[in-house]
Amino acid sequence: MDFARYWSTRQERVEQALNTVLPSAETRPRTIHDAMRYSIFAGGKRLRPILCLAAAEVIGGEYENALPLACAVEIVHTYSLIHDDLPCMDNDDFRRGKPTSHKVYGEGMAVLAGDALLTIAFEAAAGARATERYNHAAMILELARASGSQGMVAGQVADIEGEGKKISVEDLQYIHLNKTAALITASIRLGGMAANAEPAQLDALTTFGRSLGLAFQVIDDILDITQTTEQLGKSAGKDVAAQKATYPALLGLDRAREIADELTTASRSALQPFGEKGKPLEMIADYLLDRKN
Repeated sequence: MDFARYWSTRQERVEQALNTVLPSAETRPRTIHDAMRYSIFAGGKRLRPILCLAAAEVIGGEYENALPLACAVEIVHTYSLIHDDLPCMDNDDFRRGKPTSHKVYGEGMAVLAGDALLTIAFEAAAGARATERYNHAAMILELARASGSQGMVAGQVADIEGEGKKISVEDLQYIHLNKTAALITASIRLGGMAANAEPAQLDALTTFGRSLGLAFQVIDDILDITQTTEQLGKSAGKDVAAQKATYPALLGLDRAREIADELTTASRSALQPFGEKGKPLEMIADYLLDRKN
């Protein structure tokens, strides 16, 4: 399997779909739509939507059927980045190598752009096809739970409250499972739902997603202290400066790397029931472990 070609073709299809979902920059009010599109098309890897499409394929479905849900998770992710970069949150001037939304459009417009993206994400999800096992309500509920106060927002709250404090490894895992792994897991589960996954298949995808999501954040924590701002496309060293709870901070860099390896191995193990069909997700897991930004 040519992984580079696989990734680029799926990435291109996601870009096309996102361009269709979002209002044009000329749609009134122009400023908000320009701001929304600025952050969406700022050069993201499209990890979450590609995971969604790959999960649908692993189950045996057509990835096109998962595109509305893939767009929805990427839009939710982008809204979270806009808000995360605000001065009242992580206060970052760069994202993906470009000035952050509030630096270009002002804080008020950045807040509204994030709000509008969160709303339109559910509009995108509503365009998905229901399947025999999963109706629209189940899909919308999956996205809402992963995004809200018992999912991604819960992790962000715990992350803020943990700054400058000594917390347990269990509390750190809670932050990562919610702040990062919740939406990654939902992306994978939604792809499975779009392909009408059997309950056992969805359980396997869930196990894969949780391990992969945790590994992704541990690697992110490592990169924050080992890479430069230019390499990351965002300010390096922010976690240390903000005294954030991270695996390197709690357990050291070497142990953090070991944990990332262990979690990646666990994610690959979860794919065993799919045999060769699980190859796309397996290759994504390996790619994330070796990434540099």
